[in-house]
Amino acid sequence: RSRTVSSPSPLRTHVTLAVAGTLAFGAIPAAADDVADFYKGRKITFVVGYSPGGGYDTYTRMLANSIGKHIPGNPEVITTNMPGGGSLKAANYTYNVAPKDGTYLGVFSAPVAIEPLLGRKNAKFDALKFGWLGNMFRDTHGCAVRGDSKIKTLQDVIDAKQPVIFGASSASSYGNQHARVLKFMVGANLKIVLGYRGIKGVGKALEQGEITAACAMAVSTLKSAFRPLKENGTFRVIVQFGKKKHPYLGDAAHFYSMLKTQKEISVADFFFRQSAIARPVAAPPGIPADRLAALRKAFAAALVDPELLARAKRIGIDVTPEPPETVIAALTTLYATPPAVVAQVKQIMGRK
Repeated sequence: RSRTVSSPSPLRTHVTLAVAGTLAFGAIPAAADDVADFYKGRKITFVVGYSPGGGYDTYTRMLANSIGKHIPGNPEVITTNMPGGGSLKAANYTYNVAPKDGTYLGVFSAPVAIEPLLGRKNAKFDALKFGWLGNMFRDTHGCAVRGDSKIKTLQDVIDAKQPVIFGASSASSYGNQHARVLKFMVGANLKIVLGYRGIKGVGKALEQGEITAACAMAVSTLKSAFRPLKENGTFRVIVQFGKKKHPYLGDAAHFYSMLKTQKEISVADFFFRQSAIARPVAAPPGIPADRLAALRKAFAAALVDPELLARAKRIGIDVTPEPPETVIAALTTLYATPPAVVAQVKQIMGRK
């Protein structure tokens, strides 16, 4: 849809400035008018750091279908995919390349947002300077095997005579991180094959028996990308990583119940606090404050919109929105992790 962008008249500009300088309460409607004028006839693009069809893509397209009507000026909203580096490519693009005017929004993983802390040199951003809109879903992650595999439980992976083959997309992905957590924290005998194209590629490899197991099998992903495979028993979850057991993940082993010391819990918290922030959305740094405020308000409104919730119910996924303050607080806590814990996390991740 194409519309002509309206510019404020000189008279209106002078009035707005005068009101801003004399009556604080007058700035609110003036700012709303300016935001509407900017977005009218424009297009907002969501840049998703994963391939089409996965959990991030499903949630983002659902949001994109509803958020436009809640943004002043009612812009058109589209979604594009930019997979690469476990969504690192999209994070770098959002921070460094995307226009800083409120027309581009990034959707990438919380583990990628932590990469600068872990010393990844090609993570070219400051995670706390993104304009976070919030989180669409607070998730619980797990790992799964094929239902007909000889490997039936996590204990089978620990006791395996030969390494069990796990698949993952990239070094920074949940799939790789969580498999390495199993290897180094509970002694799972596994080997990780990287390079699959997103969670859909990993899932296809698991379904076809190319790999034996895969992590990054979150509740949201199982309900969106792999619901039939989970419910017909093709995928069987063998371990779950939430602080509390999640009913959708069934009788899978509870990872936290296997931990014995506070240090182990602290390391686990570093990994799984990230994965709880399952579907965050960020604007580039430096966009005008009034537009960021409008986008945050629209994000919150869209996620309780009956139309969006009805669609979520139809496709079988859950929505548990969290405000930007929650995302920012979680990231701030992660970046304040004691150096000794960060060092152990880096060791698990194979980082220097």
